[in-house]
Amino acid sequence: MNPPVFHISPPNGPQVPILLSIPHSGTAIPEEIRSRLVPEKAAQPADTDWFVDRLYDFAPDLGITTIRANYSRWVIDLNRTPDGKPLYDDGRVITELCPTVDFTGAPLYTGRPPSDQELKDRKAKYYVPYHQKIAEELALLKVKFGKVLLWDCHSIRQTVPTIRKEPFPDLILGSADGQSAEKGLIDTALTTLSQSAYSLQHNHPFKGGYITRNYGNPDEGFHALQLEMTKINYMDDSELEYDEDRANEVRTLFRNTFLKLIDYLA
Repeated sequence: MNPPVFHISPPNGPQVPILLSIPHSGTAIPEEIRSRLVPEKAAQPADTDWFVDRLYDFAPDLGITTIRANYSRWVIDLNRTPDGKPLYDDGRVITELCPTVDFTGAPLYTGRPPSDQELKDRKAKYYVPYHQKIAEELALLKVKFGKVLLWDCHSIRQTVPTIRKEPFPDLILGSADGQSAEKGLIDTALTTLSQSAYSLQHNHPFKGGYITRNYGNPDEGFHALQLEMTKINYMDDSELEYDEDRANEVRTLFRNTFLKLIDYLA
């Protein structure tokens, strides 16, 4: 039986006005799609944000609500625009709404790629429910607190030459060039994240995907930030296995960052 589209982790204590979105840690692939994929890729979907849900599993104890997608981004990418328009125009490889290649440019399908009708069906079945739930949770938090922060959680291999020739910095905070959240929230996040040994950049080479850009509307009290991080910071050197020691260090930093953001929002 296929799992539900997403999983919600409600706060364990008093609720705070933060919603975490984890759109790319899911690995479920329906059999009718899996059977058409390159078998080796279907067995190990390399573009997964591995273990990001585990990395942030402390969030409910801080009063934070989390929404996590259960399906692989190779089924549909929840952080792409619904019309599939590219988010960047600098020549990097950008996979589609329903990807037909991976981040290296290698084909995913041995059989036929998704048809136009299949694209529509996947949007209706997987994409729309996830985004409807984000909008619903944000609206509830906005009514309760007057303002809300959506934090979109991502990870990436340390080196992906088709996107950037040199290795990525450890942490990349995206704010849609400062448009998706008010300056005080951005500065709070940057200041706290910078108080560590991790290298940090803001809006380069990632400024936030569709989720950040779509839901961030500071003038209306809706703020959104994306944090991209390299997998080497919480996984082993092969970027295949979770590394408890590395993960605990970055979890401590993230926990402190959220505590500062909670104080700011209060």
